[in-house]
Amino acid sequence: MVFALVALVVLALLGAVHRYVWRRFVGDTTAPGSRLRRAGTVAAFVLPLLSVGAMTSGRVGAPFWLQQVLAWPGFLWLACLLYLTLALLVGEVVRPVLLRVLARRDAARAGAREAGRDGESGTASGTLPETASETLAAVPDETRPRTEELVTSGSAGVSAPSDAVTRTASDAPGPVVEPEPGPEAEPVEEPSAATPAPHPSRRLFVSRVVGGAAAAAGLATVGYGAYGVLRGPSVRRITVPLARLPRAAHGFRIAVVSDIHIGPILGRAHTRRIVDTINATSPDLVAVVGDLVDGSVADLGSAAEPLAALRARHGSYFVTGNHEYFSGAEQWVDHVRELGLVPLENARVEIEGFDLAGVNDIAGETEGQGPDFGRALGDRDRGRAAVLMAHQPVVIHDAVEHGVDLQLSGHTHGGQLWPGNYLAELANPTVAGLERYGDTQLFVSRGAGAWGPPVRVGAPSDITVVELASRQA
Repeated sequence: MVFALVALVVLALLGAVHRYVWRRFVGDTTAPGSRLRRAGTVAAFVLPLLSVGAMTSGRVGAPFWLQQVLAWPGFLWLACLLYLTLALLVGEVVRPVLLRVLARRDAARAGAREAGRDGESGTASGTLPETASETLAAVPDETRPRTEELVTSGSAGVSAPSDAVTRTASDAPGPVVEPEPGPEAEPVEEPSAATPAPHPSRRLFVSRVVGGAAAAAGLATVGYGAYGVLRGPSVRRITVPLARLPRAAHGFRIAVVSDIHIGPILGRAHTRRIVDTINATSPDLVAVVGDLVDGSVADLGSAAEPLAALRARHGSYFVTGNHEYFSGAEQWVDHVRELGLVPLENARVEIEGFDLAGVNDIAGETEGQGPDFGRALGDRDRGRAAVLMAHQPVVIHDAVEHGVDLQLSGHTHGGQLWPGNYLAELANPTVAGLERYGDTQLFVSRGAGAWGPPVRVGAPSDITVVELASRQA
């Protein structure tokens, strides 16, 4: 019941976001009935269906080829939707500012045109310029014409003298001054078909500018984030001092890798890049702390095979993550054992100078295979340093209670997609990096792969070489 309610809320939210994105990118920028609008409307229906298919196909047991077909467009669209929406929300702040600036500019231009018209009408109003008035005043009275009566001819816009020129009785005889014909009225031009169409309205112009900028910013962000994942993880190095670590173990190097997420998108080539990167660091021990896969052994067993090439002086170890329990944890534990890794299922081994323990992920509780700290750490020698492999950081309080010196975890992906790190902080004590809880230190890896969209923004993938330092040294 709760799951169904959550699913309905998620679907409603996706629908609302898609409606908003369609309105800003399609509805506000294209003409009704146009090809672009029809194409944008079709995309607004097809893309979310691909995303739902990508998220559910693996869980419902769809053929692996279908999972691969749906994964790339479906998951990438989810990342695009996030950053396109964020960019549009920024555009909501910019939009009214642009409209105001353009309105002021248009008002200024209109004022300038009106002033120009007033100047032209003042010149053509019949008032003589000052120089012309002075010239007329200089003409003697006897040479000026007295009174002339002009009649308007029937011809269009032409003033002609009447047949008889009338003078008052008091007028002195003088030459008759023939009036000059008036100017012909200019014909009104009808708009021609070649007249260019008017420019788009301010609102349409601003919608297209903001939409174009938002699309460029959102898609560029996703492209850069995808490139970072497909390029492979980088190597980070940190030094962690442990109070109980003997001198003999000073400088011991553990290559910590989590959240590889082999799946429909990240396959065998991704695993090979990670193995090569780890081997290049020449670690003393490799710790794979969960979420190795997103799928069954039948579909992904061959993609995990490069793990057999891991090389470390003290071997490679593995603990389950929550995604293993979505994919058949027992089968995967057997498979990684065949590849040469040592699964630590609530178990412990003695390494040179310290104890290495591992617990199952919390998700295993649904199958009766959850974490058992008493079994992994209960009877150990407390005088020795202890390093714990546990997929989720939230078990740190159990680690503190059992006297663990250092816990190695993953799970958070560092948030993977900003601002997802803020959500990750709500559910995890540490999202990424090294922090101290009492006498126990917790290191959380950002992970070497990606879940869902093969995109990382603000949380680059990494493999971390943790170098243990003895305070006695």
